[in-house]
Amino acid sequence: MQIATHHEAKHARELRRYFEYSQSGVEVLQDGLEEISFGEYLVAEGVVDRFQLFRALQMQDRLPGVRLGECLAALGYAPIAKVEQLSIAFARLHTVMV
Repeated sequence: MQIATHHEAKHARELRRYFEYSQSGVEVLQDGLEEISFGEYLVAEGVVDRFQLFRALQMQDRLPGVRLGECLAALGYAPIAKVEQLSIAFARLHTVMV
């Protein structure tokens, strides 16, 4: 059994509270396809963890017009070049309109 540190427990509470009230998020469609945001794509690619994404999204909320990658870089979570590279790959993903 793994014991969570104080910071991990605090992060988990903040994430639950944020997504509990969020009207948008990752949603699984009836046919099994998954709708994924760019931020979640960065988490899936291992560039940032979910808490870092959460902090960058909070920063983005306070600074309208600033891109997510800029927030991640400003917070020191990811190099802007890596985020831009993955942004291009994300844009090339196959999409299905339903």
